[in-house]
Amino acid sequence: MSDRKRVLLAGLYHETHSFLEGRTRISDFAVLRGDELLSAAGDSSPLAGAVDTGRRLGWDIVPVVDFRAMPGPVVDDATVALFWEAFKSAAGGAPLSTVDGIYLVLHGAMVAESVEDVEGTILERVRALDGAEGLPVCGVIDLHANFTAKMARCANGLVAYRANPHTDSKQAAVDAALLLDRLMKTGERAVTVREQPSIMWPPTGTGTDAEPMRSLERLAREIERSHPEILAVNVFGGFAFAERPETGLSFTAITMGDLDEAHAELARLSKLAVKSRHLGNKADPPAEAVIAALAAEREGPIVLVEPSDNIGAGAPGDGTGLLRALVNHDNPNAVVVINDPEAARLFQGLRPGRRATVSVGGKGSALDAGPLTLDVELVSTSNGQFDLEDPQSHLASMGSSHIDMGPCAVVRHKGVQVLLTSRKTPPFDLGQLRSQGIIPERMFVIGVKAAVAHRRAYDPITRATYTVDTPGPCSSDLTRFPFRRVRRPIFPLDEDILSRW
Repeated sequence: MSDRKRVLLAGLYHETHSFLEGRTRISDFAVLRGDELLSAAGDSSPLAGAVDTGRRLGWDIVPVVDFRAMPGPVVDDATVALFWEAFKSAAGGAPLSTVDGIYLVLHGAMVAESVEDVEGTILERVRALDGAEGLPVCGVIDLHANFTAKMARCANGLVAYRANPHTDSKQAAVDAALLLDRLMKTGERAVTVREQPSIMWPPTGTGTDAEPMRSLERLAREIERSHPEILAVNVFGGFAFAERPETGLSFTAITMGDLDEAHAELARLSKLAVKSRHLGNKADPPAEAVIAALAAEREGPIVLVEPSDNIGAGAPGDGTGLLRALVNHDNPNAVVVINDPEAARLFQGLRPGRRATVSVGGKGSALDAGPLTLDVELVSTSNGQFDLEDPQSHLASMGSSHIDMGPCAVVRHKGVQVLLTSRKTPPFDLGQLRSQGIIPERMFVIGVKAAVAHRRAYDPITRATYTVDTPGPCSSDLTRFPFRRVRRPIFPLDEDILSRW
């Protein structure tokens, strides 16, 4: 009899912004089926972490289906139905009576039209399949998951990234695979317990190299070291823009031991979070004021971070707030990336040096100030493809090591260069600019549409970084959003959350 363990492998990855216009549809997803999932082997993605580790451990991997899309608006129900039908069909083709375990690559903040907790619902359906009740179900999940009670109840061990920027996403996937392998070989039964304080933080408050997340991660590691029966402690910063009752900060422990003891340790994390809650509620100064102050500066690069148009949180990446401020102040030697397929298309086939008047950006969100008309000179065009300079880039956690921005054009308006892309691309790797002939180290000002995840790429080359407030759908001020389904009271919408903690 073979000792090889048979493992079903599937993935579902979308970070949903509930307040964006439109819908995320199946056409927005990259879909891998069957053996196509194995093509991730060797790259820097969490899927590769599962494939590479499974092969090393001698698993008989049964690749099922992987759906993944860039962050964006609410997912339509048809996409969730397509994923589930594909999973159920593949699971039927490989009867669960012949399977030893299930491994899932998830995000954890996916919301559909009529399904608030997509991942929890999928896990619940998996558990209801004939033969799945006793199988170990493990996997990797994003630090920004809004981790629900249903996820905890239906999975044995979902291991979260510990770093934001997500430089460890592949390693987290490896750790989850090792956990699943242990459970399959020993027959042990791991249980996930969960605690959730009444706190939401904007993405700018969830970086792990700053407070409060730094201290929360440190305490989580201390709990792991002092309790061998607790196999992993997860700190979920949550994703405030994916609205559902369980949105926000949460903690889980994957344990073989006493459940009350695990809950008590997680309560320590909750108390620390409540005590430091104001540290995660970031406030950003207006872009105009910051840029005006730069007139006295002489040395760069200086990064201006625009979290209100954070592509990594689902924003369209075409906000013109920061670009307007740079143009208004005639800022020299600056660069901003704007996702505008229409504008990029206008310059394809033209020679550098061509001048034109073009309407730039402002088309993707009603919260933006709208398009900005500029007289520009064409600098270059390209197909927009590049390979990550940093294999541990946060971008690797969202897909693979090869990035496609679609047809691109670099144009210049006085001292400001604008990289026009056809596919919104988070600014998490310097290869994005360098592939277009823009040397970031030589710029005075670089506009970055992000919150935290850009820092691994940009911090080593920049003299100073300022986070600024502009109009847009991912503002750090959560009181601007029309929350209707989150539990109340909750900080920062309500201050009176201390009754339990």
